[in-house]
Amino acid sequence: MTIERVNPPELSPPTGFSHAVTATGSRLVFLAGQTALDTDGKIVGSTLPLQFERALANLLIALHAAGGVPSDLVRVTVYTTDVDDYRGHAPELGRIWRRLAGRDYPAMAVIGVVRLWDGQALVELDGVAVPA
Repeated sequence: MTIERVNPPELSPPTGFSHAVTATGSRLVFLAGQTALDTDGKIVGSTLPLQFERALANLLIALHAAGGVPSDLVRVTVYTTDVDDYRGHAPELGRIWRRLAGRDYPAMAVIGVVRLWDGQALVELDGVAVPA
């Protein structure tokens, strides 16, 4: 399995994401949207950074259980109920990402939504991975 992150010089330099990711492998893992739910099904954390950290940790737990590691992520979509709040916390969210998932960034998008399934959730992450 090989994963290549592609960042053409003709595009703005990416910060915390890759413009494109190619993956060659025999298995795909599709990761369901993860919010800041604890094992009791309750949202934990009252701020976007706290919820982002838990949601990312939950995504990585699911990935690990499916036989993958963070560098296997090729695509992550972040859904947030407040894009301005997300942008305002971007440096902190980047530090959380690097601490939990490293610097092998997947192709990413941030999408503003009116509300998430869990009414108290401020952020949700889903993704696709190509484990070895």
